[in-house]
Amino acid sequence: MDETDVEQVTLALLDAATDKDSEVQEQVRKSILTLGKQQPDRVLAMCQDYLLKHPKLVVSHRVVILRTIELIVSYRIEEISPSRIKSIISLASDEMTRSKEVIPDWQQAASNILVAVGNKHINDIMEEILSKFQPGVLPHFFVVQTLANLSDSNVYGMVPFLNAILGTMLPMLSMAKQDNIKWVFSSALSHFSDSILEYLANLDKAPDPSVRKDTFSCDIYAAFEILFNNWLQSREPKLRLTVAEAVGSMCHLMASDKLEEQIPRLVPAILSLYKKNNEHYIISKSLCQVLDASVNMGSRVLETQLEALLFALHQQVSAPVDYSNPPTVKNHNEVLRCFSLIANSFPDRLVMFVLQKLENSNERSRMGSLAVLRHLINSSTSTMESKKLLILASIRQPMADHSNKVKKRVVQVISAMAHHGYLELEGGELLVRFIVQHCALPDTYQRSQRPTDPEEVTNESLRSMCDNTLHLLTTTVGRLADVLWPKLLYYLTPSQYSNATTPLCKSLIVLGNKKKNNQEPSFKIDFTREVNLPSPQTLMIRLLVNAAFPFNNRDHGAPSLSLLQILSINIHPNAEAVWDKEIAPLLTVLEESAAESLDKKEWDKRLLELLSKTLTALDDDKWVCQLAAESTRYLPTYNNALEEKSFLYRCIGVTLQHCFNKELVKKQLHEVLLAARHNDAVEREGVAMGVGLCANSHLEGTLAKLDEFGKSDAFKKSPSIFNLLKERNDVEVEKVKSTLILCYGQVAVNAPPEKILNRIDQDILRCISKHFNTKVLGIKVETKDLTMKLSLIQSVGLIAKAISECVKKQGYIFSRKQELITVMLDFIKAEQADALRTPVRQLVMSTCANLIPLDPPMSENENFDLLKVCINSVFSLPAETHTPEKIKEEEPLDPKQRKALYKDTLAALQELLKSVLAKDPTPDGLQNVFKHIESWLSSGQDHERERAITATAHILAYYLDNLTVKNMVSFHNLGALLGRLSPRCSDPVPAVRAAAVDCIHTLLYIQLRYEGFSLDYKDESVDSLLSLKDRLENPDHSVLYKTCSDLTKVMSKRLPQQQLTTLVFMLFEGLVDSQTNCCRASTVILNTLLKNRGGGLQDMVPEMLEVLHVRLQSITEDQVRVAVGQTVLILASQHLQTVINTLVNQPLPYDNWISEMWMALGADPIVANQIMEMVMEKLSIMAPYVDKKESLMRGGTTKVATNQPLAMTCGLKELLLNGQSQEPAVSLFPRLFSCLTVRLGASVGVSAPKDSNSKHTASIHVAGVAAEALRILLARAQLDEVMKKLDEDNAWDAVKEASTHVKGVTLLARAMAKHAGPRLPAIVECLCPLLNNIYECQRITVTAFFSELLNHHVVTELMLVDVLMNNMMERISDPCCTVRMLAVRGLGNIAVGSPEKVNKYAKELLAAMSSGMEEKDDPGKLITLEAMSGLSKVLVHLDKKNVHLLAVYIFMKIKPFLESENDEIRCASIHLMGNLSTFGSGEQVFKDQIHNVLVSLLLHLVDPNPQVVKACKYAMRVCAPVVGSEQITAMFQNHLHEDKSLHYGEFINDLTKYLIQDFPGMLNFYHISVIQFFKSNWPEVRAGAAMFIGFMLGNLQEEHHSHLNMGTITKGLVMLLQDPDPVVRVKAAEAMGHFH
Repeated sequence: MDETDVEQVTLALLDAATDKDSEVQEQVRKSILTLGKQQPDRVLAMCQDYLLKHPKLVVSHRVVILRTIELIVSYRIEEISPSRIKSIISLASDEMTRSKEVIPDWQQAASNILVAVGNKHINDIMEEILSKFQPGVLPHFFVVQTLANLSDSNVYGMVPFLNAILGTMLPMLSMAKQDNIKWVFSSALSHFSDSILEYLANLDKAPDPSVRKDTFSCDIYAAFEILFNNWLQSREPKLRLTVAEAVGSMCHLMASDKLEEQIPRLVPAILSLYKKNNEHYIISKSLCQVLDASVNMGSRVLETQLEALLFALHQQVSAPVDYSNPPTVKNHNEVLRCFSLIANSFPDRLVMFVLQKLENSNERSRMGSLAVLRHLINSSTSTMESKKLLILASIRQPMADHSNKVKKRVVQVISAMAHHGYLELEGGELLVRFIVQHCALPDTYQRSQRPTDPEEVTNESLRSMCDNTLHLLTTTVGRLADVLWPKLLYYLTPSQYSNATTPLCKSLIVLGNKKKNNQEPSFKIDFTREVNLPSPQTLMIRLLVNAAFPFNNRDHGAPSLSLLQILSINIHPNAEAVWDKEIAPLLTVLEESAAESLDKKEWDKRLLELLSKTLTALDDDKWVCQLAAESTRYLPTYNNALEEKSFLYRCIGVTLQHCFNKELVKKQLHEVLLAARHNDAVEREGVAMGVGLCANSHLEGTLAKLDEFGKSDAFKKSPSIFNLLKERNDVEVEKVKSTLILCYGQVAVNAPPEKILNRIDQDILRCISKHFNTKVLGIKVETKDLTMKLSLIQSVGLIAKAISECVKKQGYIFSRKQELITVMLDFIKAEQADALRTPVRQLVMSTCANLIPLDPPMSENENFDLLKVCINSVFSLPAETHTPEKIKEEEPLDPKQRKALYKDTLAALQELLKSVLAKDPTPDGLQNVFKHIESWLSSGQDHERERAITATAHILAYYLDNLTVKNMVSFHNLGALLGRLSPRCSDPVPAVRAAAVDCIHTLLYIQLRYEGFSLDYKDESVDSLLSLKDRLENPDHSVLYKTCSDLTKVMSKRLPQQQLTTLVFMLFEGLVDSQTNCCRASTVILNTLLKNRGGGLQDMVPEMLEVLHVRLQSITEDQVRVAVGQTVLILASQHLQTVINTLVNQPLPYDNWISEMWMALGADPIVANQIMEMVMEKLSIMAPYVDKKESLMRGGTTKVATNQPLAMTCGLKELLLNGQSQEPAVSLFPRLFSCLTVRLGASVGVSAPKDSNSKHTASIHVAGVAAEALRILLARAQLDEVMKKLDEDNAWDAVKEASTHVKGVTLLARAMAKHAGPRLPAIVECLCPLLNNIYECQRITVTAFFSELLNHHVVTELMLVDVLMNNMMERISDPCCTVRMLAVRGLGNIAVGSPEKVNKYAKELLAAMSSGMEEKDDPGKLITLEAMSGLSKVLVHLDKKNVHLLAVYIFMKIKPFLESENDEIRCASIHLMGNLSTFGSGEQVFKDQIHNVLVSLLLHLVDPNPQVVKACKYAMRVCAPVVGSEQITAMFQNHLHEDKSLHYGEFINDLTKYLIQDFPGMLNFYHISVIQFFKSNWPEVRAGAAMFIGFMLGNLQEEHHSHLNMGTITKGLVMLLQDPDPVVRVKAAEAMGHFH
């Protein structure tokens, strides 16, 4: 290759080095580098020349070239000739110093070259640089910078020169006046010092081991003096910092005496920099080096600086550390290193200083002091040993700080102290308390707020840190075990540490387990000596109450129980066995539960059982009595946690059960009643439960105590000044009375059954009524106090419960039952009707439910009143989501409370209904309850219906569960119940639907029982109803009705005949339900029922129709009306009268009613047949549209549809919608199909006519109607596959619009040919005459249809080919361009449909295609395109003899199309080319044609159009055998698959290798062909051409170079390097990389 070519290319690349596109720049750089690595000397020379010839080159351009030189040098330093090295050094040196101004990018790039060369040729470099570093002359900035960088990158090479350099440099320092020069000198001195120190540290590896520190000391000191005395005071902050850095590095090299002399000036000077600069890291680093050097040489002067040093360092360490900003973190660490250095020399002074600073209450200062203290405790253990007590005393002040940030640092310090043995010392327990206190912190933030300060320490994070610290101290610091055990127990009982319970228990568990397993004596706690600890009784009760609320205070339940188990022998020697057995299962329950899922009632019961079993096992009355006393004393702890307090009352009750000391029991009861806070409902209930539990063992004593307390001073009004507060006093007394009333109820429930019955009237009810302020219970209720009301209701309920328990063993008539029920109902009546604010309803109903079972039974009227009052009072409440009006004094309920209250009230009602039903479990009894609910089932309010149906479901289920059929009674209300409930199965509310199915399922099972089936009998059809529930979740109407219909089938199967009428008439009522959904469901159920069982209702039909008629008048819902129409159809035999003319003349588009009429007409095949014949006749003779002028002003016409044919098409469409029209539709199918297809052709692009009345254009899509009719016809003819195909291809949308109509018709013909072949002969016969139609649009439709049919072999099998071909030949000369195009397409299609017929028509086909390729009147070249595609297809099947002579001629014709702008033509011509290539018989003229187009094909493999790419791959695969090279043939066939992606670069690279190898003689032709594509329209192709040339050059051996015109190539690539498209420029640059 000619030298000049490489140079030209390199030159072009150097020119393009600053291309505006970054990818191009990158590729240019890579190419120059590639050329440079191959021929380093030559390319370096070119780069040099380029720079020399263009002295005015912009800096950015020079920089790119210099950087390239640097890269080539660093890659190929070994191979570059010494002379070149020298010239590069001088070039770089010149570039670097040419401008006296500092131009960083440019000069830095030059400097980097020198550093890169300096790694190998240090002497040459130094010779050059030192020539520019002359004594007495200030050197260039970058000369000094380069020396500094060299000393970094080549330490061993540079240090030997440094002595001389320093010698030259020293005098220059005093000449430096500008800041930047001072900066570069300082930076250099800093680097030099670091290099010398590194050299000295690694003398074993150094070339000259004789170098010593004092070699440099004098020079360094001299430099130090200038920097320190003059430059450090500069105003420029950047310079000051660099000088400081240098001074720090130089300290280590100064002679000790000089350093000692300087310290008193040096330290203050560095400290003063903190104030002047914002960046402190470098100052701290420098200070650290100074201190390190001073401490190493044992400086005595340093002590004088100590005060200032400590002060400044303390300020630094107190600065905030921002972990997202590394310099602040680095600075903090350097400052701590300074403190460590000071600690080694002056421990006492430092500790005193820090401890004094701790007293300062400033937050930042304290945090700094604590950071230092922690650092010292951790790092300087020996020096700190003697100062432990002092530190312990001093830490107290910061412990009292309120700032969480300070506290966080205190915790870190405590953690460090713990690991170094401080906590065992006196005062250590305060530190433990501090940690525990902060384990108990409450949360800081509500969820919504978020802290803004990044250093913010929230309570949560501080708490979590303390949790972790406590855990660490417990587990990792062994010697702390005796400090923590048992002292941590102290913190378990005071309430202020509640939130720390979990971490405390966990630590105590670890410690206790360790001591227990190691059998340490200290495991046993002596509570008499450990005076601060709570007693075993208090501990036990505290942990038990914790366990009752396991998910409070950060889940303290499980840890509390586990700790209790470990403490067992410490609590009481007999506790261990019972707890080991009982506690583990409780822990398992907690592991498997979450706060939401734990059954709280059951859990409390289990814990009280645990307490009871424990007390039995302890068998120690004295201990138990003490437990009772201490528990009572412990009550006030829970004044702010009433749920916990309530549980503690129950524990006290259980404990008193186990006390034998009757006096103590009375005393504790008195204390409990006296001290209770009666104002709070939770506490009142707690007290009552406790007293009730106590009564289990001490009934007499408890009743006596209650009676005594009722008469005591607590109820006397004090006759003193407090009468002024009389009102308040009254309230208090009511509340105390409420507590007592509740106590009596609980006593009744808990007392032993055998003792309680005879106490109820005398003691209990008498006392209750006395407290309730009534003369006689039930006569006069005076109290307004809600609390007392609620207490009374609850108590009566509890008493009723107690009685019903006892009655199981002995009979008892409760004479006051009805009287109590009446009082209860009065309470309900007094409630506010439109809001639920209190639990009165719920409690009354629960109480009544408990009273009803007791004897004497209630009368029918009493029952009726009870149900009426309760049901109406509950069902009429507003929806749960409704927020009630606010009443003045009252606190509104929060939504959660309201939800719970609603839930409980409804549940109580259900219990009450069950209770009533239980007294009379017969069909009549059921009806007595249901009649109160019935009217609510069809309420207009969703929530009312939902309540009613839910209640019904519950009572029916209960009825079924408790049903015992003694004799064969009939379930006479089944029909009525089913009629009421079944329409609800499609209620708009999903819950109602589901409940309704449950009701029906239950009803049918009840019926089965009455029919005599056994209890365990399962009926499949009835059970199938439950599977319908899932379907009912779907709100889709059709699903709901289908489900209703399935449901009805089951009902009708099980329904006795005599109940059918009742059901039907109930359903007629359902037609006017408040919910339209349910009306619809009624019709579905009715129709299904009549279809299945209507036969047996002959006598009822007249009456049913009459009722239906009445109902219809009030039905507004269309669907219901239509469905009622069907009901009539089912009942009546079918009549049908039609008046076609009337329907046709209805305004378009038809309304629903007309449409339904038309549709109904389709139900009778005979009538349908007559209508179809008439419509086809009319459509064939009437004009489909008229041309109307658009306006008088403008020319142009619009096609407007004629009215009658359009109306008939619409009518036909509706008629076909009726499934019964199938038979006539099938028999007339070919004619209907042809008629509608042509009608569709004549409707495309036609607008609707104006309505004769309104004069507005009818809103109807003319073609859409025809398409829809055709679609329905296909469905009627059951051509499902055709339909499916057309839907998949979106053919219906296509066929309606003018622009896509032909495509749509093609899809229609394709679907018919594939899936309905046998129907085609008749259709073709009907369509042929229409090809001569005067309407162009109809000719287009038919030609398109026929043209596609020829694509399918089925027409051969049906012997239609000749007919179709002849028709196509005729159409070739049609006046309409589109028809001609379709005819050419049809002729081409024969090759696909009937290849065996191709040679029969060879002459005609070739003639038609050739003339098609030359068509003049062909606006979008569409005919040309069809002709080429058609010829492509035909060629495959033509005999050689028919084509051979024409092949080369066609080749010539096609070639111009290969580069056509039109993608489709390009694609078709390439395809055709491929198909033609198979007709060559290997003669040279043909092979030349292939080679002629090969380059074009190769480059179009990257064509922007993917279809063209596919065509290229196909053509190249097909013509591969003709190319004449086995390797290329194999390549084309292996790599060019349509669906596989192609790695174009690799492909072209391999291909050029084979071309060079197999066709060396054609290289000239090839590269000239490729170069022509440098001017292609497509950037992808231009880029491909550049790649082709690049690889050709890359793979070419020397001997073939003569074949190429390198000048042209070079010129072409240089031109492409300036192409507007960056992709092309990248590839051109890449190609240039191959010029080596």
